[in-house]
Amino acid sequence: MSSSYKTDAPLVHKPLFNPQGDTDVTARRMIGGNTTNLNDFNNLKYPWVSSWYRQAMNNFWIPEEINLTQDVKDYPNLGVAERTAYDKILSFLVFLDSLQTANLPNISEYITANEVNLCLHIQSFQECVHSQSYSYMLDSICSPEQRNDILYQWKTDERLLARNTFIGERYNEFQEKKDAFTLLKVLMANYILEGVYFYSGFMFFYNLARMGKMPGSAQEIRYINRDENTHLWLFRSMILELQKEEPQLFTPENIEVLRAMLEAGVAQEIAWGHYVIGDAIEGLTRQMVTDYIRYLGNLRWSSLGYGYLFEDNQREPADMAWVGQYSNANMVKTDFFEAKSTAYAKSTALVDDL
Repeated sequence: MSSSYKTDAPLVHKPLFNPQGDTDVTARRMIGGNTTNLNDFNNLKYPWVSSWYRQAMNNFWIPEEINLTQDVKDYPNLGVAERTAYDKILSFLVFLDSLQTANLPNISEYITANEVNLCLHIQSFQECVHSQSYSYMLDSICSPEQRNDILYQWKTDERLLARNTFIGERYNEFQEKKDAFTLLKVLMANYILEGVYFYSGFMFFYNLARMGKMPGSAQEIRYINRDENTHLWLFRSMILELQKEEPQLFTPENIEVLRAMLEAGVAQEIAWGHYVIGDAIEGLTRQMVTDYIRYLGNLRWSSLGYGYLFEDNQREPADMAWVGQYSNANMVKTDFFEAKSTAYAKSTALVDDL
């Protein structure tokens, strides 16, 4: 079955109760399908959904079970640059994860593959857990006044606001313009957010732990990072399915738009890393941030089947190999963190090889 969606064709909002919907799994489509909304785990069109669902369910964790006692002691003793970076990065993460929670239902209203909607709803729940995690971190280490100052730094920090605006405007565009290509751009924005936009922050927290500081915060981030890898897997899979089902959306001009979005996301993430980390944090440098984020840009673009964004940084920088090691939420034998990690090692770590 071939869809007739053109780039600027309005998307049809899926019905809720639809007894006349298709029951033939082969007729199921990512967009433009005629779904009954019946969830049948024995009849899936997209085989990857089963693995994704099990992984996501096995990843369940509770923020308050992670011990932040050492973090409460460490936070007042962080250097000025470290504490400034901690506050700004946390402000950035909490805002965009909150935005994700609000935006994902807007996407699912136009996704007509019910099994994929199951995944989107699980992601929405996980984003709520992430917000809870950030609140727990802030409530534990600082006063209510400091907490509110950190939460709303995006109102006064122009660079932080610009970071949020880049993604937020893509989401707002789909609020106003419900066509197939705008949806594709929203999926791409999610892919960039989950696969590039958080990583300066992640590497900062892992670097603190490397230096023996804020171990509980790093453990919270490890679990969040593991969830974000499943979200990356989800949006990559959705884009790849659309490549097959809606090839007319992937014209050379449209592919160039997606490429430009990713290039802009990489540039934004590097600029942000230079701003909040720079050369003032022991264990990290501006060049390390640049090389690693450009590597991620290459990884994300090639994973969509389009080759590399950049001629350099096509392999993981050797001096950043520790990021992958520290992001493994189930790595407990070396006991880098005083955290209740073994209780949550229900599933193997999802390696970021997308």
